Amino acid sequence: MIRTIGLVTGGGDAPALNAVIRAVVKTAVGEFGLRVIGIEDSFEGLLDETRTRELRTSDVRGLLPRGGTILGTRNRGRFVERDENDVVIKPDISYSEGLKNLEKLGIDALVVLGGEGSLAIAAEFDRRGFPVIGVPKTIDNDLTSTELTFGFVTALDIATEALDRLHTTAESHDRVMVLEVMGRHTGWIALHSGISGGADVILIPEIPFSMEVVADKVRERDRCDAKFSIIVVAEGACECDGELVYQDAGDHMHAPRLGGIGFRVRDEIERRTGKETRCVVLGHLQRGGRPNAFDRMLATNFGACATRALMRGERGVMV
Repeated sequence: MIRTIGLVTGGGDAPALNAVIRAVVKTAVGEFGLRVIGIEDSFEGLLDETRTRELRTSDVRGLLPRGGTILGTRNRGRFVERDENDVVIKPDISYSEGLKNLEKLGIDALVVLGGEGSLAIAAEFDRRGFPVIGVPKTIDNDLTSTELTFGFVTALDIATEALDRLHTTAESHDRVMVLEVMGRHTGWIALHSGISGGADVILIPEIPFSMEVVADKVRERDRCDAKFSIIVVAEGACECDGELVYQDAGDHMHAPRLGGIGFRVRDEIERRTGKETRCVVLGHLQRGGRPNAFDRMLATNFGACATRALMRGERGVMV
């Protein structure tokens, strides 16, 4: 019987994390009379029982518009490591310690708000017999089995606004502007913001591109008396015969980090066309700040549904 739910926010932050926390607490306490224990700093909080706190309805007032997560989060930790061949391993000692502390804290089930990495850890807890429900969180919108992840639409709004602003400066100076956006190995943000923001070229990981074709598009616009161009490139995009561009190589605790393709596109466009070209990396602006109305609604529904799913006896699934 479930009397106490543990709540984890894992991975990179995303708009509307706090909205999910609010919904879980209000549903668990208000509908079912449960206790909710917030686990701080992602799963790392499970390795130190002092890094937890009870969440009451008074603790979640005013959270709907607030960015970030009141519980803190980490996108690295001791529950996933990589060996010398970059193969993911799951250290048994961390899971054993985590399960022991869950028992000490009297937590009967977990609600995990996370993306690919955090939900993989959640699945491992489920495999070891502990009830878990996942909530799909990532601005990249790259999780299977769901049409939308919360945080994506707000990130899309931010990227689209950036394109609107870049249009005016590009046109004023007859420049090519390259906007690099997040997305990891998917092009959801690049594609949707590129269409919404009127980009002339959109480069996504799913379709390797030719730099000469991109340069031809810029030349064609010049011939048509459109002396500026806007290019959106996802951080995981690459040329047909090229390789992914990384900011760093990663280590045993976390995977290599994508980034830098925008500058490569900038340099090649300038070299091939002679046009002044600038690159803007939108970066963590896509993650921060308050969520839009859509993500607040989606996150609220996810949080309520996750809690109700646990009380129906469901486990090992994502809402």
